[in-house]
Amino acid sequence: MKLQQLRYIWEIAQHELNVSATADSLYTSQPGISKQVRMLESELGVPIFARNGKHLTEITDAGKQIVAIAGEILGKAQDIRNIAQDHKDNKAGTLAIATTHTQARYALPPVVREFMALYPGVKLHINQGTPTQIAELASHGLVDMAIATETIDHFENLVQLPCYEWNRCILVPNGHPLLALDKISLHDVAEYPIVTYVFGFTGRSQLDRAFDKLGIHPQVVLTAVDADVIKTYVRLGLGVGIVARMAYDPVIDSDLTTINAEHLFGRSVTKICLRRDMFIRSFIYDFIRLFAPHLTQEVIHDALALKERHEVEELFKPIVLPVR
Repeated sequence: MKLQQLRYIWEIAQHELNVSATADSLYTSQPGISKQVRMLESELGVPIFARNGKHLTEITDAGKQIVAIAGEILGKAQDIRNIAQDHKDNKAGTLAIATTHTQARYALPPVVREFMALYPGVKLHINQGTPTQIAELASHGLVDMAIATETIDHFENLVQLPCYEWNRCILVPNGHPLLALDKISLHDVAEYPIVTYVFGFTGRSQLDRAFDKLGIHPQVVLTAVDADVIKTYVRLGLGVGIVARMAYDPVIDSDLTTINAEHLFGRSVTKICLRRDMFIRSFIYDFIRLFAPHLTQEVIHDALALKERHEVEELFKPIVLPVR
């Protein structure tokens, strides 16, 4: 059994059993991956993947367990590399972040710019996905951290560190009737078609709960992961947009007007998620500090040492989070 073989089966699982896409992502050949997977299955004596001819159709029951453990092994192997690299040169290496589009597009750029100026020898990789996808990457140690808003409580080995609070806004074309109201209500918003985030992204669940609480069933005509896509369709008159306040640029989006929606949906909290048993390189602490200054090395250590989620929440209760 080779570490490379474990990498192959893990990556195949992440690429929805598409060996060609897996080969492209790993800069290797499809026949080479297929051969190594067959060799591993032969050594183990059980199939990891079910097949229809040359195509993989599903992961077997045994394969699901094997792939899960392979992810854990790959994460530990990366920890070993990180420990060695930190002792050899603590200003060089790789920082891998998994996050959602909103964080990558609006929250991270100034932090990344400052971090890269401090650590020009660090290669930065930003992976985008759903909150569940990015949490899974962090849980298995395949990225150093996940940054998201939606709760990911079912990953027991991840500790969620609150970074900042943010508000939503209603986005409408200039001159829209909603702008004539002094203070809009959810009933006012529901009078119009709505364009907003896909469920599971950027605090969408909190938005849905606000409508459900009042028994309102809004007409959501289009959903997207990308706030820029939402703004495009608001411009076309498809509906009113509900987006993160940080996604509005008064210069670029001068043809649109924002309406404060904090009183409608409340604030959401963006969190950094770290694996409880991970080795944290010194430049990772500095990146976290740039993103959330209250997350000092001492605070992070205290949080990672706690076993229960409610204990972590209690640790951060006295801290007043910044609002974006």
